[in-house]
Amino acid sequence: MQKLIGTGLRTIGAVSPRLGGRLTFALWRRPLARGRVRDSELDVHTAARVETVAGVLTYAWGDGARPVLLVHGWRSRASRYAGFITRLLELGYSPVSYDAPGHGDSPGPITSILGHQRIIRALEERHGPFEGVIGHSLGVLFALYSVKEGVAAKRLVMVSGVADFGYLADSFCRMLGLGPKVNRRLRREIERGYFDGDHTIWDRFSVATGKAPLLVVHNDEDDVVDPEQARVLLLNYGEQAHFHPTTGLGHGRILQDPAVIAEAVAFLQDQESLQDDQDSDVAEGLDLSA
Repeated sequence: MQKLIGTGLRTIGAVSPRLGGRLTFALWRRPLARGRVRDSELDVHTAARVETVAGVLTYAWGDGARPVLLVHGWRSRASRYAGFITRLLELGYSPVSYDAPGHGDSPGPITSILGHQRIIRALEERHGPFEGVIGHSLGVLFALYSVKEGVAAKRLVMVSGVADFGYLADSFCRMLGLGPKVNRRLRREIERGYFDGDHTIWDRFSVATGKAPLLVVHNDEDDVVDPEQARVLLLNYGEQAHFHPTTGLGHGRILQDPAVIAEAVAFLQDQESLQDDQDSDVAEGLDLSA
């Protein structure tokens, strides 16, 4: 199906890049499938206190002390953090999450990064300030932008994350085999469709220098978000960023990996015993001086 769609869009785009861009935007803005609660997540999912906040379903666990916000990615849902939630509860934290608009059990349509900022701000007003924020995939952009704009969090963990806002358009076009003309038109459609024609969004919403300690976790076999995005995130965020590389986990299984969960939660607890080794991996493996 992806090949057929790509072929059709390439054909249309060759004749009319503008129409090709519009059709690509129509496809880009739809998740097409909602993530369902998996059997392994069911106990954690049903144990949550469920509310509607800012128009979406939100989930809270624990007694409210030491809240930690969990932000999921595209075609995902809050229950994907079941392993993190279990461990955080064991240590006395109170996890908080939400199903994004058009995802999980929340109604649509999907919203922009500014819509996610409003949701996260509303959750902060209800549950915060946060001890930590954990983001995965596209949720990394949402989480870090919200923190940059004032949401309070002591420490941050970002897993398999997107750092460059323009990567969203570039990777989508690359997946469908679309060329630069359609890519440019897609970007214009995104600017007009969500941001009143603002051409500055590609810099404005990309990860910028931050002050809170940040742990970046990425996998060398991630076929959804290029591991190069970890390098971009580390470079852009600054000296407060640390890197924890993983291997063989891909993009989704990384959230269920016990070692990743343990490292992430240890970082939230300000236990950085493994970070000296990981920092050297940043310099050697990612060549941050380039």
